[in-house]
Amino acid sequence: MNYPTWLDLNDVSVIPPSGARKAPELGPVAIMVSTLADFKMVQSAMDPEDSSPFFVSRLISDRQNVSAAGPFVGSPYAVMLQESLKARGVSRIIVLGWCGSLTDTLQTGDLVVVNQALVDEGTSRHYAVLDPDIPASFPDADLTRRLAAHLSDRGLACAKGPVWTTDAIYRETPRKIAWFKSQGAIAVEMECSALFSAAAFRSIRITALLVVSDSLAAGTWDPGFKKQRFKTARQDACHAVLSFARAMASDGAKENV
Repeated sequence: MNYPTWLDLNDVSVIPPSGARKAPELGPVAIMVSTLADFKMVQSAMDPEDSSPFFVSRLISDRQNVSAAGPFVGSPYAVMLQESLKARGVSRIIVLGWCGSLTDTLQTGDLVVVNQALVDEGTSRHYAVLDPDIPASFPDADLTRRLAAHLSDRGLACAKGPVWTTDAIYRETPRKIAWFKSQGAIAVEMECSALFSAAAFRSIRITALLVVSDSLAAGTWDPGFKKQRFKTARQDACHAVLSFARAMASDGAKENV
């Protein structure tokens, strides 16, 4: 037989996303937070009703009908969490993570609202038919527009643009960096394209906000993790994403009245 690289998007998985038993239902809105430090920051600002293990991460639900899950690293694990959130009733997701800048116009501590993700990971092909030349996936356009407007209303500037999603953080080579920059990518990270692909397959509305943590723009690595501007931006992003999630949950409750 040939190696199974075919797509079978219409077939049902043997393993259900809900697992062996049905998990408790969540509200329709969830935040997926990639880093432990930011997850703790979001958690501290929430009004927790329940907190439980979630694979090797944590899942929190609060009294304002918003959930938060994290941390996570890499596309396969991120999509595992997303699938499980969907199985528990989540239909709208805000991703909060970090990224590396690929352009001189994007500095450590800047915020990026992602409008496209270029696929350089292996998970998307299980959820989408990809363009063989420049495979890409996309967030929900309306939710992304509303997120950018929400940031603006809070006085937070943000860049908007494509990101490059890679599986291999230690294989961001000069040739690859140059190629993805030539395709319009302004930053690099490890989960967005897979999350967007899986979200489209599962009819989840998704958007993503990233904080620039370091830069590859000059062809060398310039880490910015200890810079005060980065720490301040993370605080701003955590609070903005939570307030946006609460606004969405409130809007959803009004629609159901």
